[in-house]
Amino acid sequence: MTNFRSIIVSIFVLTFILTLLIPHPWPRAFLIMSVMAVVIKSAGIPHEDAVKIGFTVFTASIPVSMIFLTGDASINPLAAASTAPVTVGWMTWLKVMGLPMVIASIITMFMIMILFRPTKEVSVNKDDIAVARAKLGPMKPIEKRTAFWVVLAIILWMTDTVHGIDIGWVTLFIAVMMAMPKVGGILTPKSWGGVPVQTLLFLTAAVAIGRVGGATGMNTWIAKTLLPASVPSNMFVLGAFITAIAVVIHMCFGSVIAVMGIVIPAMLAFTSSMGISPIIPVFIAYTAINCHFILPFHNLAILVGEGEENGMYSEKECIRFGVPFTVVLFILTCVVELPWWKIIGLW
Repeated sequence: MTNFRSIIVSIFVLTFILTLLIPHPWPRAFLIMSVMAVVIKSAGIPHEDAVKIGFTVFTASIPVSMIFLTGDASINPLAAASTAPVTVGWMTWLKVMGLPMVIASIITMFMIMILFRPTKEVSVNKDDIAVARAKLGPMKPIEKRTAFWVVLAIILWMTDTVHGIDIGWVTLFIAVMMAMPKVGGILTPKSWGGVPVQTLLFLTAAVAIGRVGGATGMNTWIAKTLLPASVPSNMFVLGAFITAIAVVIHMCFGSVIAVMGIVIPAMLAFTSSMGISPIIPVFIAYTAINCHFILPFHNLAILVGEGEENGMYSEKECIRFGVPFTVVLFILTCVVELPWWKIIGLW
């Protein structure tokens, strides 16, 4: 990192690398933010530019988290489960969403560079960073055990369609082994106490709503009552329509998971007569819902970083980026995703 642009690029690269190791965007973002805090201090970056760096850290976590199925263990599997009866495993997710989300990440990165230019050039003191790195010392035994179990988890996640074990069971197994004496000793009773049981119950309920809606006919009723009678036959018109509906509803309700529970089942019912793969309406809607934000509450990954003590940014930065990026969403779904899915034979 030698200048402001290289700092922005490094944030996206670090986020990508850690996405494979840490299956949730919040701890990744706060970990990267701690690194950036050292860079900000050593380079004497003014507060105005530090805010831009903080905003980049938490904004980058959204598109990058969607490259891999395990990039966001709370909502990516929820989207994957919505494609039933089609099964979306780790490799299938990467095939379908990998390239589009890499492009989305690159677009996000360049938009940040254009919209948030530094007030002055940055000169990073590499000696200070080297000293901070030296203080860490060599890897400790507990860190080596952690690395082993994390690498094993990645291998098992990537080969879920080979061994047939769901990534949820794989993750639970790895967590249990990390808690075992001698071979683990990484997770403690305090660690287990930090598991958000309420969030797990909420995610379970969110999945159940879509399934119950399908079984009772609620999804079909919503589609027939609120949506047009005819389904657009042109894939680009369909993509723009689903994106627009998802953005409008998300703008009003805010919660990504809640809007997924409304939009995805309705779009599945709406497009059922077309005979297309359910992956198409589900992932178009999911892309639009999860990538869209104008205010911090529209995405929890942005909300957790708001405030001086976290990412230092405010609603001002969110609006400045979110408004033009809402337009970019239509390009992402219609110009990037749909042609790519056509190429790989999904449409």
